[in-house]
Amino acid sequence: MKKNCWLLVALPNLLITLPAEAIDTETQQQTDTELTPVTSTISDLKDIDLPITRAELLTQETSNENDIEFKPETQPEIENQPADNADISTEVIGEQDTLSGSTPVYVIEKEEIQKQGATSVADVLKRLPGFAINDVGHGADIHTGTYYRGASINQSVFLINGRPINNNINTYHGTTDLNSIPVESIERVELSSGVASTLYGSSAFGGVVNIITKEGYGKPKLTGSVEYGSLSLNNQQTSFSGSVGAARYNFSFERFFTDNRYRVPLGAANRDSQGFLFNADTATSTYFGNIGIDLNPRNTLNLDVTALSSRRGLIYFGFPLQRDRLDHDGLNVGLSWKARLGNGDRSNLTTTIGYNQNYFSTYGPTGNFYRTGALDTQQFSARVDHEWQLGQSNKLRWGLDLKNTNLNGDVFSTSPQRIANNETENRDLLNTALFAVNSWNITKNFQLDLGLRQSFDTEFGNYLNPSVGLRYALTPTLAMRGSWAGGQRNPGLDQLYVYDTVHGWEPNPDLDPETGSSWTAGVDVKFAENLTGQFTYFGSSIDNRLGIVAGRWANIGLVDTNGLEAALQLRLNSGWSTFLNYTYTDAQIKTGSERGLQLGLIPYSLLQAGVGYQNSGWQANLYMTYNSGARRALFNRTGDQITDFAPSYFNLDFSGRIPVAGNLGLTVYLENLLGEQYERVNRIYSPGFTFRLGLSSSL
Repeated sequence: MKKNCWLLVALPNLLITLPAEAIDTETQQQTDTELTPVTSTISDLKDIDLPITRAELLTQETSNENDIEFKPETQPEIENQPADNADISTEVIGEQDTLSGSTPVYVIEKEEIQKQGATSVADVLKRLPGFAINDVGHGADIHTGTYYRGASINQSVFLINGRPINNNINTYHGTTDLNSIPVESIERVELSSGVASTLYGSSAFGGVVNIITKEGYGKPKLTGSVEYGSLSLNNQQTSFSGSVGAARYNFSFERFFTDNRYRVPLGAANRDSQGFLFNADTATSTYFGNIGIDLNPRNTLNLDVTALSSRRGLIYFGFPLQRDRLDHDGLNVGLSWKARLGNGDRSNLTTTIGYNQNYFSTYGPTGNFYRTGALDTQQFSARVDHEWQLGQSNKLRWGLDLKNTNLNGDVFSTSPQRIANNETENRDLLNTALFAVNSWNITKNFQLDLGLRQSFDTEFGNYLNPSVGLRYALTPTLAMRGSWAGGQRNPGLDQLYVYDTVHGWEPNPDLDPETGSSWTAGVDVKFAENLTGQFTYFGSSIDNRLGIVAGRWANIGLVDTNGLEAALQLRLNSGWSTFLNYTYTDAQIKTGSERGLQLGLIPYSLLQAGVGYQNSGWQANLYMTYNSGARRALFNRTGDQITDFAPSYFNLDFSGRIPVAGNLGLTVYLENLLGEQYERVNRIYSPGFTFRLGLSSSL
């Protein structure tokens, strides 16, 4: 505790004095050579990087490799842009951001999301290196599993426009609902790691996923799509966007339904008496709105609102038949003010206020008894984020995070063995953090990032998490990079205090935080004009990992993870593109009764590849997935061993678009072309071949 005292004194003073200094320094530095162009918004993590790191290496398209520019975040008028459904410019999957630094930043743009036919954020993330998502139907939940580099969904940070969307709920299929944002509203998805944990939270052992939403520009524009397919699927999406004077707007809506009912083999989880997958239906409605106003050339206000209503059955590998239902209603609101301080463009400030509510209600019969459980979480957040260009080779990004969480838990069961656990809990948690990341160009080719995040938590006290990153450009086409970050993820209020009626898991108020570190080392290579590659070794060591022991939340010990991530991108010509992503993950349990075993539900090898062609509105894309199979670790069927692995599988998907008239197009998605009913994970099987047909248009 004493070793952090200097931070408790120095950082608050720093927060008070730096803004004034930034303004004063502005006048003195106006004659300096400009490092960055004028931008209308505060940069994201990627913009921490300095000139050498955004050289011609791994840029997708540049007219002059020796004169690469920043692009302002202002959009051209709609008339000057290609129609969304016309000949869309190709975006490769898992493309590294052109401003990448000490860790790779992968970006998927809206055009690629459209080509994939993604119906949820989970579908988008599946195509990124390092992600293993084992879903059942639409989206993914905590029991089917979302993992990045061996870290669970709870050990990553999910943001919308730089604002948290997850509340650290761990039961009732809580935490981050990857169906909660309409795909139609997404501009791009960014995936980063390393110093991102300093900027956005010490719990980011895995990574940081930032979902950037669309803004409106130009004349009013209405886009929409309707889709029908196998398993009673129907999906409608629409958005209306544009601008009026200094105001921009974008409103989106999505409705999705599938009964997800199909025949499954003997031994499958939740197989009913007729041989069908039971209780796997999903219905969601999501709403999004974004309004931005330019108050003047140096100040902008943005308001965005996301709302979710989800009704679904739960599938979590249960034996015998599971009948639990889950209602999830969510609301996320954010208001941000972005300003340039001083007279130049070297000091930018973003202030954000957010509100996030998630209501989970699960219920269902258990034989002759009945159970219910409700978790109502409300979270208020505030963030001050200042980016200050101190000199031509030094950039500081620092700020303050405040987050207050309130949890109401209400659980009830009529089972005689569980009546004693019936209770109502009301708990509050306040977390405050000061963060700073400083980036230097030590030499022309060498960049160094140093970060600190000091947290103050009403449950777990004060703790410091440092980070460091470096990048060295050996040649214009070859760069080496590395990063290290310390982390701490605290148990959720539900794990500490609320009984889980669905699984019978008891809370444990004596839980310790998960602590440890994560690291990367990698190489970025430009093999040829149209061929680029990223190769990353990653690892983490997490102690006091949380799990269930004898029906109670407990710290189960140490898990060490090591792996390799590779991403290759090839653009054959203006119409053809292809990619290949491969991830190897060895997430080994080091202590306890499962010592030496791979963490459950995480495959050792995951390979994804794709090839696409487009011309004059026509599109054809073929995607391939290989999964080596994951260990069956939860709710095992009688006779299964904890060392059993699900078999490996190979899958092919096809997507295409046929122009009909004007901006009207016919979309086709054929999934699992080989028709193999493979085991996705832990006795959950795919439906075999499925299809979706739809129409999309814009006015």
